[in-house]
Formats: sequence, structure tokens, C-alpha cells
Amino acid sequence: MAHLASRRTRALAVPVGLALTASIGFLPTATATAAPTGEQAAASVRTDGPKLSYVVNVRGGHGTVKDVKKAIAKAGGTVVIAYEQIGVIVVHSQNPAFGETIRRARGVESAGATRTNPIVPQATKDIGSIAEPLTAEQAAAAAADAKAGEDPLEPLQWSLPAIKADKAHQKSLGSKVTVAVIDTGVDDTHPDLAPNFDERASANCVSGAPDTTAGSWRPAAGESDHGTHVAGTIAAAKNGAGVTGVAPGVKVSGIKVSNPDGFFYTEAVVCGFLWAAERGVEVTNNSYYTDPWLFNCKNDPDQGALVDALTRAVKYAERKGTVNVAAAGNSRHDLALDAIEDTTSPNDTEPVTRTIDPSACPDIPTMLPGVVTVSATGAKGLKSSYSNYGKGIIDVAAPGGDSTVYQTPEPPAVNGLILSTLPGGKFGYKAGTSMASPHVAGVVALIKSKHPYASPAAVKALLTVEADAKACGEPYDINGDGVIDAVCEGGKSYNGFYGAGVVDALDAVRW
Repeated sequence: MAHLASRRTRALAVPVGLALTASIGFLPTATATAAPTGEQAAASVRTDGPKLSYVVNVRGGHGTVKDVKKAIAKAGGTVVIAYEQIGVIVVHSQNPAFGETIRRARGVESAGATRTNPIVPQATKDIGSIAEPLTAEQAAAAAADAKAGEDPLEPLQWSLPAIKADKAHQKSLGSKVTVAVIDTGVDDTHPDLAPNFDERASANCVSGAPDTTAGSWRPAAGESDHGTHVAGTIAAAKNGAGVTGVAPGVKVSGIKVSNPDGFFYTEAVVCGFLWAAERGVEVTNNSYYTDPWLFNCKNDPDQGALVDALTRAVKYAERKGTVNVAAAGNSRHDLALDAIEDTTSPNDTEPVTRTIDPSACPDIPTMLPGVVTVSATGAKGLKSSYSNYGKGIIDVAAPGGDSTVYQTPEPPAVNGLILSTLPGGKFGYKAGTSMASPHVAGVVALIKSKHPYASPAAVKALLTVEADAKACGEPYDINGDGVIDAVCEGGKSYNGFYGAGVVDALDAVRW
């Protein structure tokens, strides 16, 4: 997750001992325009404040964008890029009053700062503990247990049979589909990823404008391995080496949206969705939440603008044919409640304690309309101890792993976390809804491979219809201390822990 969800890539609080992890070189298209040279701030406007990034969301088409650009310059802003397709303009400004000023401009529907800390290097955000490494002894034992047709580490991947992916692979590995990993970057040189990597659909979107310089989508030295792990779960090649992805015959791309400090800001995520959409990507995986707010309240001028911008980006991608899948998060929250205490936001300066209603303050992008929201299960098939949940919020569930204290896999698997690829040709274990979401993205890719002309709505319908319904079960006391840790509401066909059920890769290739 970029917690465990952001991530999903940022790590949210998890039980002691649980390894979690919570998400530019192209010439802009005719509808994504960079700032003209010479757009300068008006002389009377202050430009001595902290440099912040903003999204300015406008009405109408090209004419409105052109007028708003002039207003942005007068208000002391510099346009980074304008996504005219969705009416979102990314701006930098050092005018402390920029947000308030530009919101009054004609044609502007909303505008807000995407961060509370200036655009300067800052303390690295915790985006999840370092992966638990695969040992040489485990690798050797797994290779000895591998059956004919299995990759040597596949016996350790308990999550594949948990969603019947091992049986699905006997019928189809998937094909002619690209899944974009919008995340911390993907190491496409990994031997298990290189055969399936789609460079054409990859970019670095950290600045808010896509950079396609060769390798720009890779994590730099010292940066998070989260995105590479996610990519392997989706599409690690079935090549007689390493691990196997849920859909090992499809393509995977890397869209880097996490800055060197580990933050996923709105301008980068908007760029990620737009880049994927314009490249015809069929599926995106989003194992993160958008910083700096765990929940973004629509009645706040800044936070509301972030919700607006990302809603536009997600809807645009879906209109272009993309199914967007996202991790539900690792805070153990019931997202269906009308009051949740958030003590972590903003996470790029000093957090404050606030009580929010998720219906008015969504976690983005996972709670945006149309996004497939995924909860996590462990090796025993129960909701993972850390996973968010909520009736009406969770669409489907998938393996994300859990501490072996809570859920231990059956042999030959030896670890209750999820084994996948790491940068530098390595392999390791992680857990989180960040790891559950790519299992679903892989199943979506198998569905799309089987039904290449199906619309996103049809694909999502098949995903839920084909899922294996799972009842709430006994009262949820995951640590066995006699205290109920979470309440599951709903029946077997749909409930707050598992949504429509655990995804089924075999049905995805045979229906």
C-alpha cells in the first residue's frame, strides 16, 4: 500500500511485527499544455511566501482555461501544466493569498494547495516498513517443492491458490492488456518484470507533468520498493524463474507519483491517471492515499479542490476505458461510520486531531465514485487485522497478508505476508491492502483479456459477480483476547468486510 495504503503506499499503523508498505519526457498533447514562456506574476502581488503547489479547477473548455491562465499570472502563479481534458491546471505560487485570490477569478470552480509544506526537501514520510527478505533457505526449499509448470518460488505464494490463480493459469495467462502501477516507481530491469514491462505507458509524474526520460519511472536509490512489489503481484512473468503474477501474460507499466520524500501529492496523481488514460491503459492499480490528508473534506476550500481534481481525473480515465482499482487502507477504520477520528493529517507538517465523516471527507482515490475499493484478507481467509472495511464502501476482497500471529499459511508457504518482486532482482514479503489491490488488478486484467471489448462498467460487474461470496462469520476477534476488534455488517452476498466476496481468477478466464 503506499500508506500500507499510502500507504497503501504510506504505512498506516499495524500490529507489531507486521511488515507493511499503505502512489517525464512526453510532449504534452493538444489538451495538456505547459505554461507559455514569460507568464509572470503581476508586479503588485506578493511572491515572497513559501512556494506551494495548487490545482485550479475550471469550467468550460480552451477559452476558459486561457482566461484563467491570465488570472493565475496576475495572482502570482506560474502554470506547470494545464490538463484541458478535465479542466485542471497545476500551478506553483509564492503568493500567500494565491488560493483565496484565484478562487474569485471568473471560470474557476475550485482551487487549493496540494500540500501544507513548501516545495522543498522535507523529512521522509513513512511509507511502510522495509520488505522482509526472502531467505536463500526458503528459496531453495520452494524450488524443491515446485510442481511442473510452476516458477520456483510459486510454492511460497499462498495468495495465488487463495484466488484460484494457479488453476486460472492452466487456461490463460492473460494477454494484450496493460496494467499501470501508479505508485513509487517500478524497476523494469527486474528479470521477472522486464519481459512484461510496457515502457510506452510508463512515466514519472512527480512534478505534475509527465516525464518519459528512459528509466524515470524507476525508484531511485534509497526510494521505496513498494511499486516494484505491487507490479510483481500483478504481472511477474511465468518464465521459469522467481515468482508468478496473477496475470503473468499481461503487460505492466510504472507511473511514478511519489516524490523522493515519499509523498503522493494531488498534481502527481492527476498526471498519473491522465497519462494512463491517454495511453489506452486498461487497468490502473492505486495502492496509496493522496497526501497530505488521509481524508479530504469537501467543505474545506483546499481539500475540496483536491477531491474535485482527482474526481475529474478518475472519471476521465474511466470514460477512456480504464478500470481503476485501489487499496482500502490499513487503519482498521470502518469507513461506513459517520464519525472517524483522524490524527495523522496533514502528514507533511504538524498533524491535528479532527473528527470527520467519510461521506463528506473521502479517502482519495479509493473512495471516489467508480473506483474498485479492495479490502485485504490473510492466509486463513479472514479480513486482515489492519484492513479498513465498511458496508457500502468495500467492493471486493483479496489476499493482502497478515502477521503469522493472526493468520498462518499452510505449507509449503512459510510466511503469512505476500511474496513479490523487489528492486535489483530481489524478492521479499510485504502486507497491506496495498498488496490486496494488485491481486484484484490482476484479476481485472484477466477479465479484460477474456473480454477485450467490455466497458469498464461491464468488467466491474463481472468482477463482483464472479467473486466468491464470503459471509461475515463469527464475531471478529482476530487476536483472541475476547474483545471484538471489528464489526462486519451485511449478509454473505455483500458485507462490509469482503464486499461481494474474494475475487476469483479462475472464473475470470472461463466466463
